[in-house]
Amino acid sequence: MNSKIKKGLGRGLSSLIGETKVETKINKLLLSDIVPNKYQPRKIFDEENLKDLTKSIKERGVIQPIIVRSSNSDNSKYEIIAGERRWLAARNAGLHDIPVVLTEADDLKSLEFAIVENVQRHDLNPLEEAQGYKRLIDEFSYDQEKVSKFIGKSRSYITNSIRLLNLPQEVLNLVESKKISAGHAKILVGLDNAIFIANKIIEKKLSVRQAENFVKLFRKKPNLQKNIKDPNIKNLEQSISDKVGLNVLIKNNKTNKGTITFSYQNVDQLNKIIDIIKSYY
Repeated sequence: MNSKIKKGLGRGLSSLIGETKVETKINKLLLSDIVPNKYQPRKIFDEENLKDLTKSIKERGVIQPIIVRSSNSDNSKYEIIAGERRWLAARNAGLHDIPVVLTEADDLKSLEFAIVENVQRHDLNPLEEAQGYKRLIDEFSYDQEKVSKFIGKSRSYITNSIRLLNLPQEVLNLVESKKISAGHAKILVGLDNAIFIANKIIEKKLSVRQAENFVKLFRKKPNLQKNIKDPNIKNLEQSISDKVGLNVLIKNNKTNKGTITFSYQNVDQLNKIIDIIKSYY
């Protein structure tokens, strides 16, 4: 397989192709002889992007060949391993044939091809992208580090992507239908009231930054352990409070610096504090 083809297929796909037997010659097959990949993990093809690709193919033809294998269920057909969007767009453009690279791949390798091609697409639905990463981990014994290197994304990107799948299904449906973005969804991960917040984001048309600020209002503040006050300080507070008849708070740090606070409820109590101070100074 020549380097130009490998470069066009992307980092992960070229690695996979190196593990399979591939004819170096690019063939052309009739579109009618090709069937979709039954393991295609992508459920939704963006209609607008598909129209743009169809227009491009009408003008320039199919530049990058699709990858196919002989169909297990029909010897006269070829099954798409990678390139279903190009195949769909070529049909929409009225083409009769399409350039292909023929490879030998079993069902698992075919699934791996399809996942890797999909997660490398910039316009992939964020949930399908996350599901693709998870399938590589669950079904092909990848770890997140291997996925990161294989796909060419950072480890934290892979981790955050997979975390989206922990959201309630109702929220996932909103992401899938593009009512909220993946950026919004990341804010909602781990929230008990994720569905409520998601609906508020839609209702108020909040940006990601605005949604972050909105979420802060509902996050429970961690229970901070209260500093245990020195008994001597507590006794001193009580002693002064008894003498002046007002609540007294003493804050004293390790270097014996701090503040004394007298709490008053009205002007008379304030004047009482002032009189006490004046009488001694």
